[in-house]
Amino acid sequence: MLIPIEALEPDTVYSLAESFVLREGTDYGEQETDFKTKVQQVLDSLKTGEAVLVYSELHESVDIKRKEDILPEDDSQG
Repeated sequence: MLIPIEALEPDTVYSLAESFVLREGTDYGEQETDFKTKVQQVLDSLKTGEAVLVYSELHESVDIKRKEDILPEDDSQG
C-alpha cells in the first residue's frame, strides 16, 4: 500500500529517509556524497514523486521505493 508523504509528520518522513540511506551502504562513486546530502536527495525524490513510501502488511514496515519499480507505466495508454 502506498502512503502519501503528506499523511506523515515531517520528522517521521525524515527519519524514514535517514533509515533508507543508512541501509543503502557506502557510496563508492567518483565523488563521495555526505549523509545529509543523501537524505535530502531521498526527500526530494519523495516530494517529486520519483520515490514513494510503501507499507508492507506482511512485514509491518515502511520502505522507500522508486515509483517506476512498483508502478510500471502502461505504454499502451499512449
